Amino acid sequence: MDSKLRKAAINASLAVILLVVIIVVAGNTKDEQSSQSGKRPMAESMSDKEAKPIVQTEIQSGQIGDDLSAFLKDNTFFDKEVNPLLEDIRNQANRLSLVMTSVEKDLRIQIVDIEGKPVKGESFYVSLEGLGEFKDLDKDGVIYIGDLSSGEYFVELLPQEGYKVPLNETRVRVKDKVEYVAIDDISLLIKTEDEVDAETEDSREQDAKSDADKSEINKLQVLSGKSKAGIDVSKWNGEIDWDKVKNAGVEFAIIRAGYRGSVSGSLVQDPRFEENMRGAQAAGIPTGVYFFTQAVNEVEAVEEASMVLELLRKYKVVFPVFIDTEGAGGSGRADGLDVETRTLVCEAFCRTIENAGYTAGVYGSRNWYNNRLETKRLDNYFIWLAEYRSVPLYQGYYGMWQYTSKGKIDGINGNVDLNIYYY
Repeated sequence: MDSKLRKAAINASLAVILLVVIIVVAGNTKDEQSSQSGKRPMAESMSDKEAKPIVQTEIQSGQIGDDLSAFLKDNTFFDKEVNPLLEDIRNQANRLSLVMTSVEKDLRIQIVDIEGKPVKGESFYVSLEGLGEFKDLDKDGVIYIGDLSSGEYFVELLPQEGYKVPLNETRVRVKDKVEYVAIDDISLLIKTEDEVDAETEDSREQDAKSDADKSEINKLQVLSGKSKAGIDVSKWNGEIDWDKVKNAGVEFAIIRAGYRGSVSGSLVQDPRFEENMRGAQAAGIPTGVYFFTQAVNEVEAVEEASMVLELLRKYKVVFPVFIDTEGAGGSGRADGLDVETRTLVCEAFCRTIENAGYTAGVYGSRNWYNNRLETKRLDNYFIWLAEYRSVPLYQGYYGMWQYTSKGKIDGINGNVDLNIYYY
């Protein structure tokens, strides 16, 4: 076949194919138009007399779960005697378990719900092997037992109306000595200020104010070399414009993580901790943190350090983590501690912080270091001195100096503590 003939044959074939396509498209378009207009195609039309009503039948797919509202047609669905599933859900919601921690010859038992939260408002009882029963007196979901001999014990949560308690006893080991490691379940003990009487509990009193003289400097100092100028803040400083603070020359910030209540001993998060940490770090200001202690022994100091470590999980800090050891107006639960015990508290806090990989430090006034602490035992930790005068009189070692509580910084309303960091 020559090229002309072949070309003619191909064109003819394409023409036939095109004609078929046009016929099919036209037919489909006609059917669509008929369907949209409510009329059937001519070939299937019938007179009004012949028309019959169209009966719609329900499609049965046979697939279980197709009808998501089927339970509404079942009058027995919500009857627990007929449907045990709902009863099982109710039982799970009221099922309790125990979370237990020992730091040193003690045992903290937390009664928690299915979500792992302490159950409050109930007078739970537990039975401790060989020692009898103990009651949750303040109904906060926590039972603390001190002065225990080290070793293993069996603990049983006694039946409580309306709750499902563990069927078997739980074995727990009471530690002989404090190990200075973070307590895993400490988050269950951390409270907000909405849960306590903050006015009574947050009663820190700056001892350095009583030792101040008229020579203290109230402005952020311009420094040279390795020294840095910074601030420390808490809820008392209110809302802070951290960008303005950064532009004012502040090179670091020590932010309060929280405090232990001076009356109840509750662990309370500073309500502006998260806000201040995010704001400072977003503005590019390096941070450290501090915690106001009212611990009366090493066990409580480990709890306080554990709380701080829990709060720091989301943040990077490059400055030390400090325990703030001051009085609480004379009536605080830790105000009457002897020098030995107060020093042990600071050591326990710092050792726990350092075992977690952070730099630990102690904050105190000149009088506090001279009269309330064995400072030689704290030389391995970072010392933050509070002394409000132009030149400190304190003769010991210190790495940071809080030189006034009456500083003025753009971005902060009112007074703010000013500091010099010497490294």
